[in-house]
Amino acid sequence: MFEILKNLQQRFDKVDHAVSELRQDMLSIRGHLHNVQGDLNGIRNVCARIDDRTDRIEKRLDLREFAETAQKPLTP
Repeated sequence: MFEILKNLQQRFDKVDHAVSELRQDMLSIRGHLHNVQGDLNGIRNVCARIDDRTDRIEKRLDLREFAETAQKPLTP
């Protein structure tokens, strides 16, 4: 009986160790996912700024085109 209990204790120790390793792996993956999320948020912010700049450039070009057509004399 004692041998069976001793064997079970060894198995539980192995399982405990395996669970501990899995827990560490999960924490590592969680950290990597957190970093990836931060990177994606940074990329999203850069894309938003580029979009805003593009909108401003388009507005300026439209204004310049309008001003150029207003300055050209009308030819009959």
